[in-house]
Amino acid sequence: MSTATATDRTEGPQQQSLLSRTSHFLTLPAVGPLLALLLACVYFTVRTDRFLTGANLSLIVQQVMVVGALAVGQTLVILTAGIDLSNGAVMALGSIFMTKLAVSSGVPGILAILIGIAVCTAFGALNGALVTMAKLPPFIVTLGTWNIAFALTHVYSKDQTVTGLPKSLTFLGETFPMYNTDVTYGSVLMLLLFAAAWYVLRQTGAGRHVYAVGDNREAARLTGIPDRRLLLTVYTVAGAIYGIAALLLVGRTSVGDPQAGQTDNLDSITAVVLGGISLFGGRGSIVGALCGALIVGVIRNGLQLTGVPSIYQVLITGILVIVAVSVDQLARRKGRA
Repeated sequence: MSTATATDRTEGPQQQSLLSRTSHFLTLPAVGPLLALLLACVYFTVRTDRFLTGANLSLIVQQVMVVGALAVGQTLVILTAGIDLSNGAVMALGSIFMTKLAVSSGVPGILAILIGIAVCTAFGALNGALVTMAKLPPFIVTLGTWNIAFALTHVYSKDQTVTGLPKSLTFLGETFPMYNTDVTYGSVLMLLLFAAAWYVLRQTGAGRHVYAVGDNREAARLTGIPDRRLLLTVYTVAGAIYGIAALLLVGRTSVGDPQAGQTDNLDSITAVVLGGISLFGGRGSIVGALCGALIVGVIRNGLQLTGVPSIYQVLITGILVIVAVSVDQLARRKGRA
């Protein structure tokens, strides 16, 4: 009798500890999007034997690498309770600068890349300056700079696609073998961007300040966090990331296309929202944003493999966005209660 009692006492705390760890794991921001991604993969694996192959999975990552890179910058902005509608147009402008300088002006490829990234960084700094110094709403600021970047792209390119690019601009679209599957260098770079963003947000004081400003900017300011400088830095870094996305775009398409990026701003926001990052700022995980981008890629790829018309891909994505935002709202209300 005493032995059984002692065993029960030992198992009780162990079971409680296991339940506590499980409960904590399920509340992590990235768990929901990760489970949704796994469920989508399982569903399409059952529906078609062409889905779960190395070549197809590599293709999905290639298809989302540009939007994924944009989602990294978008995540940083949204975590501060902002939003960036200009990122797709800024990326397109950067890609046109890179390609046109290299092809038409004879600028060395590496220098052309740096100038393109610098142009995108300048737009990010402009967004940050208008938000912090002029105290304009991020939605209005980035809507305005979206139009500016869009117009400059078409003016500078004269609506002509730039072809005949040097290898230094297209190398990210090249592949290398990995477990009998061809993987693009651009896909690896996108994953490295997410890894770097995760480290900064989770392991550094600056990352914690981003969350603090997004959660309550006034309270963060009162604790000594330089909120204006932080916001300016976030928008500037986001701009630089859009420049890297421009290079990924060029590597994937092998041309400078002035029509590119017109809906990528909405796609990046979709990835962030599906990744469980709150549009109100201060909550979410960069890993969730990666899962969100992959969810969109998996759904579009899987529906295409199963013969579903492309318009239904857009419909399902829209429904998922509404569901994700609704879940976020319910979570916020529950937290306040």
